[in-house]
Amino acid sequence: MMFEHKPVLLFETVDSLNVKPDGIYVDGTLGGGGHAFEVCRRLGNGGRLIGIDQDAEAVEAASERLRPFSDCVTIVRSNYERVRQVLEELGLQKVDGICLDLGVSSHQFDDASRGFTYREDAPLDMRMDQRQDLTAADVVNDYDEMELYRIIRDYGEEKFAKNIAKHIAERRLKGRIETTKELEEVIKAAIPMKMRAEGGHPAKRTFQALRIEVNRELEVLNSSIDTMIELLNPGGRLCVITFHSLEDRIVKTRFRENENPCQCPPSFPVCVCGRVSRGRVITRKPVVPTEEEVLENRRCKSSKLRVFERS
Repeated sequence: MMFEHKPVLLFETVDSLNVKPDGIYVDGTLGGGGHAFEVCRRLGNGGRLIGIDQDAEAVEAASERLRPFSDCVTIVRSNYERVRQVLEELGLQKVDGICLDLGVSSHQFDDASRGFTYREDAPLDMRMDQRQDLTAADVVNDYDEMELYRIIRDYGEEKFAKNIAKHIAERRLKGRIETTKELEEVIKAAIPMKMRAEGGHPAKRTFQALRIEVNRELEVLNSSIDTMIELLNPGGRLCVITFHSLEDRIVKTRFRENENPCQCPPSFPVCVCGRVSRGRVITRKPVVPTEEEVLENRRCKSSKLRVFERS
């Protein structure tokens, strides 16, 4: 299956990077290479792009798409949480811009064998990096009921989380839940009939929660933002596209704390904690897609772009 992913907020993101012809840029979630391609178009002699992605199919697809710029592109199969190590291994200390598109690619959703979607029957997988051991099936079958409840409640923001976790625990007494359709049926049974038609597909939030847990998505994001800001040259920018409130809340909070890290009580006349601002938030309100883009790509509807500039 051909790897396809329509880049979200493409020009808004790349414009926000303020690409310099001789700059060094990192795309930490390379995907199909959409954002990276536009960055490369703006690079000149001496410019460089480092693409990072943990998905082998994404690395292969992006390598082909970016072939015209092979002289200035380096692609590494890794998680963006290792961005500092990746750069050090390439002999780089600082960069002029980093972008992250945190959305699951269209290819990952549409390839049923990956197990990201409830719309097709497939093994419960959901691994973005298929080298890792933990799968969604492991979470569903091996986590205890209270841990499942916490994950579905916190990561899926699902109001029926307790009942869904209870139904999963009861169902797996009869045998392991191995496929997306088996899990979908359990979730449907846990949600009252009159509520199933509200808020989209009844399995949507639980599948999101499992995907976040399997791939440690929020943990990686929260622990990586400060590092990425540290790696920027003065004037360099970090651009992050989120797709749900949990991600956006983390980005907004980390950006705000990097802009104003002072922990002194408001009553203090001067700062004595010694924490110095690392820069400024460029986007006081997030950038969202236009109506035209939403019509062309319905999956971008919830996307938000936030930008931080290093001082």
